[in-house]
Amino acid sequence: MKSITTSLMFVGEQAGKAEEAIRFYISLFPGSQITDIQRYGAGEHEPEGSTKMARFTINGTELMALDSHLDHQFSFTPSMSLYVECESLSEIEGAFRALADGGSELMPLDNYGFSQKFGWLKDRYGVSWQLNLSD
Repeated sequence: MKSITTSLMFVGEQAGKAEEAIRFYISLFPGSQITDIQRYGAGEHEPEGSTKMARFTINGTELMALDSHLDHQFSFTPSMSLYVECESLSEIEGAFRALADGGSELMPLDNYGFSQKFGWLKDRYGVSWQLNLSD
C-alpha cells in the first residue's frame, strides 16, 4: 500500500465550496497549506472553476477535497470526523469557536472524564470535527 488519505467531497448545498472550506481550515491550524488544486474547465461535467481535486495539509496531515454538483444521496456525517489533538487551551478554544461558527455543537467543549477538554462539532460546511486537548 502506498498511502491512505481522507477525501472530502462537497455535495448538495456545499457543492462549489471545497476551496472556500480548505482555505478556512488552513487558516486555523499552523503548518497547513494547499499543496495542489485543480479546477474544472469549460465544457467539463462540473461548473467551470469548481474544485476537481485539491490536496492540502493540516499541520502536516494530507487531505483531499473536491466538489460534485451531481445529485448524490449522501453528504458528510458525524460518524466520520477529523480528530485534532490540540496543544494548548487557547488553541482548542480558538479552533472550536471558529469551526462552530455557522455550524453546530455536537458535544460542547468540556471535561468528559476521558479528556480534560474535548469538543465535537459540525462546521458550516457539514464536516465533523473532534477536538481534544492533549495531556
